[in-house]
Amino acid sequence: MNKEDLKPTAVFHYFEEICKVPRPSKREEKIVEFLKKFGKEHNLETIHDEVGNVLIKKAATKGKEHLPTVVLQSHVDMVCEKNGDVEHDFLKDPIETYIDGEWLRAKGTTLGADNGIGVATELAILASNDIEHGPLECLFTIDEETGLTGAFALKPGFMSGDILINLDSEDEGELFIGCAGGVDTVAEMNYQPTKVPEDYFFFRVDVKGLAGGHSGDDINKKRANANKILTRFLVRVNRITNLYLCKIDGGNLRNAIPREAYAVCAVPMNEKERIRVELNVFASEVETEYSVTEPGMKLLLQSETPEKWAIDKDTTTRLLKALTGVHHGIYAMSQDIENLVETSSNLASVKMSEGNIIRIATSQRSSILSARDHMADTVAAVFELAGAKVTRSDGYPGWKPNPHSNILKIAVESYKRLFGTEPKVKAIHAGLECGLFLEKYPSLDMFSFGPTLRGVHSPDERMLIPSVERFWKHLLDVLANIPDKK
Repeated sequence: MNKEDLKPTAVFHYFEEICKVPRPSKREEKIVEFLKKFGKEHNLETIHDEVGNVLIKKAATKGKEHLPTVVLQSHVDMVCEKNGDVEHDFLKDPIETYIDGEWLRAKGTTLGADNGIGVATELAILASNDIEHGPLECLFTIDEETGLTGAFALKPGFMSGDILINLDSEDEGELFIGCAGGVDTVAEMNYQPTKVPEDYFFFRVDVKGLAGGHSGDDINKKRANANKILTRFLVRVNRITNLYLCKIDGGNLRNAIPREAYAVCAVPMNEKERIRVELNVFASEVETEYSVTEPGMKLLLQSETPEKWAIDKDTTTRLLKALTGVHHGIYAMSQDIENLVETSSNLASVKMSEGNIIRIATSQRSSILSARDHMADTVAAVFELAGAKVTRSDGYPGWKPNPHSNILKIAVESYKRLFGTEPKVKAIHAGLECGLFLEKYPSLDMFSFGPTLRGVHSPDERMLIPSVERFWKHLLDVLANIPDKK
């Protein structure tokens, strides 16, 4: 299969065009300009707000002018993750895609199909002259991945439709009518640099090759957390010998399960071989624990150039206890919807920064507001007991399912008619912008869907090519069957 043969042609064309435009979260200025230029070139009314959200309007096809306005919505930013051995500047370099069987992937980086395929789909519809639809508004929001900034800043009146179709879901054949809300909890620990004694062996231990993934969609897949695995080894070493922790670094984004983590440590020189043996034993144990979900896991130990300073012993102890005690993973399953994660927490990153500060970022999700806040309180309590300063973001709301939605009914009937089977109607543990839209536009009737993606928020991100055409056909059929205004 060649890229030129990918169907639908227009969708994959615009996806490749988008892959050439840098669009990290909070650095979306180039993709915003791309969209504004696109609107102008196609003589479509294009507006944007103060933060960078873009709305492109397209008039109805002949005979459809009387239909209600439908808003198609996607976010323009992407999670920028790459493998450690890959050189890639997400502010300059294009995403390099390739075909792997039935999947589209990127070379060593995230693909950006989350949510670039939604953006590409909207552009293909806007550029077409043979697709049947009523009045359309295509909304492109910024910074969904790291703060929902665009959705938070969206003002009433910016768009005018009463039907919104979100194109940011990742399982073709599934229609989503609800999502979790979330909040970020960040802990900071101050430490005093302390000198490492003479005649100590310095080593670096790495945890690599984990699957990672989306902290909402993939939290139920029993994948390992690199920060947790690293902490377990450091606790083990600290228990048997005099450990000095010089550096620690793990994970990156609050909404990604960390795939890699490392620490630089020192132990007495006469413990050198014992530490190597301990790593081999520990690696064997955790590889057995995660033999199904983490076949690529690697734990590596290598000699390191001596460091003069380390984190003071008291802070090291409190840090390791906190990282051991803090919850990661599923906390509760839904009592209402089978197999839906209700509440979870992600130990996202551990970073050392200027001013002798260790910063630990976590995120909590729940479809129940009170449970979300309790989970955040639980995480905060662990770090506060360890002497850390804890702050919390404002959070974002969930989207309460409406099983009686009119647009949902149309989408279900369309899918049955096209493919001879009934789609699954579900809620999702990941966060979507729909909850925030509903706060600003209470009358919105919404659902979310998309083609099949896997490994999002990691360099393993991939998109199932045949699912894109099914998603496209489904969307066009829904647009062609929007009922008259009542």
